[in-house]
Amino acid sequence: MAAKTVKIRQTGSPIRRKPEQRATLIGLGLNKVGRERELEDTPAVRGMIAKVQHMVEIVDEKA
Repeated sequence: MAAKTVKIRQTGSPIRRKPEQRATLIGLGLNKVGRERELEDTPAVRGMIAKVQHMVEIVDEKA
């Protein structure tokens, strides 16, 4: 059984943001605008996405 994944893209810059938000982006594997990552869809990852929802977008969700 394959794990559910979520694909996210960074759309905003962490310049002039709180250090916690920059660290969250790095934790998600993002550090430049336009980068995409496919991550396992877990509550922890969803929480991180929610913290920086103004700088990322969900591109695709796979079951």
